[in-house]
Amino acid sequence: MQEPIRNSEYKYRVEVCFVPGQYPLYAQDMGIVVVIDVLRATSAMVAAFEHGVERIIPVGTIEEARQYIGRPGYIAAAERNGEVVEGFSYGNSPLAYVGKDLRGQTIVMTTTNGTKAINLAKNANKLVIGSFLNLSALSEWLVKQNENVLLLCSGWKDKFNLEDSVYAGAVMERLLASGKFGVEEDSSIAAKYMYMAARDNFLSILKAAPRRRRIEQLHLLPDAKYCLTPDQSRVIPILREGELVRMESVTA
Repeated sequence: MQEPIRNSEYKYRVEVCFVPGQYPLYAQDMGIVVVIDVLRATSAMVAAFEHGVERIIPVGTIEEARQYIGRPGYIAAAERNGEVVEGFSYGNSPLAYVGKDLRGQTIVMTTTNGTKAINLAKNANKLVIGSFLNLSALSEWLVKQNENVLLLCSGWKDKFNLEDSVYAGAVMERLLASGKFGVEEDSSIAAKYMYMAARDNFLSILKAAPRRRRIEQLHLLPDAKYCLTPDQSRVIPILREGELVRMESVTA
C-alpha cells in the first residue's frame, strides 16, 4: 500500500473532520469548509444545480421547509431517516431532479444530516458542497485556492460513516498530490487510507456498510449507485448569505 504523501514544505493544510460534533475542534484557521453528505443531501444539491435550479436554501427544521409548499417558484424538500417527510413531494434524492427542467426554481431543503452540517459551518469564510458527482471539479478548484481546507463529513446522526470519509480521502489525496497542501491530523491520514482501500470500486463502500440493509429496505440502491459515481457534474455550490448558488454565478 502506498504511503500517504507527507510534504514538509506545504503552505496550506487540508484536514478531515469525521463528524459534525467535532467541528469546533477543527474549524480554527480553516478558510474553506467542504460539507460532504454523499448519501444523499450534497449529491442531491449538485444534481439539482446541474439541472437548472437557481438557489438552494438549507433550513434546520421541517416546519421552515413546510412554509414553502405550494409557493410558486419554490420546491420544498424534507427528509428524515432516509425517507421523504409526509406532506412533501421531495426529500434528498438526487434522482428526483434528474431529467427535469428546474430553471429559475429555488429549493428549500432540510435533511437529517447534510443541512445540519451546512448550518453548523455557515460562518466559515467559504463554504462549498462536495459529492462524488463533482469530485474532480471541486478538487481542481480547491488546489487553486490559497487557504486551509476542512473536509467536514456530515456522518449519520453525528456518527461516523464510510462514504463521507472515503470521499474526503479522495479529495485530500488530490490536494496532497499538488504539493501545496499538507496534513497534521490523524483523522486526515485515516481518510486517505480509507480512500486508497476503496478507490478501485466505490460501490464497495455500499457493500461494506451495515446500513446497506436499510438502503435496500427503502429501495434506495439506485440513488446510492448514482451518488457513488464520480464526475457527473462540474457544478460547485457555494454558500452566499445563507443560500447555496452555483459558483459560476458569483465571484469565488
